[in-house]
Amino acid sequence: MKLTLYTDYSLRVLVFLGAKEKGELSNIKEIADAYNISKNHLMKVTHELGKLGYIETIRGRNGGIRLAKEPKEINIGDVVRKTEDDFHLVECFIDPGRCVITPICGLRHAFAEALQAFMAVLDRYTLNDFLADKDMLRIFLEADAPST
Repeated sequence: MKLTLYTDYSLRVLVFLGAKEKGELSNIKEIADAYNISKNHLMKVTHELGKLGYIETIRGRNGGIRLAKEPKEINIGDVVRKTEDDFHLVECFIDPGRCVITPICGLRHAFAEALQAFMAVLDRYTLNDFLADKDMLRIFLEADAPST
């Protein structure tokens, strides 16, 4: 299974914001520079994360973004479910009539079970689990950032 870039970027944004001091504001350019990814993609991601209640956006000259919840309240499985648009691992998940062996095929059930197991593992983690060493995270995230 491969997660979309959208989900990947969503998780990266949350980790970046989680590595900051509580309440500290960041901006999209800062995050894009740290991960060397498109600001345009991040604008869409942060907008959606805001609508989902994971981040808070503050408008204005001194505005920015920050976590809207405590990292221990952000479940990784929930984030993945809300940011992934397609969990159809095989064609028969979408259109059972497309494959001639669907009525007797066990693969569909095995893949469904595997997906449930995958999500069950992610459900055991919160964002806080990935922020154990915030100091090192900040060092890595600032390593490639351009100096101003």
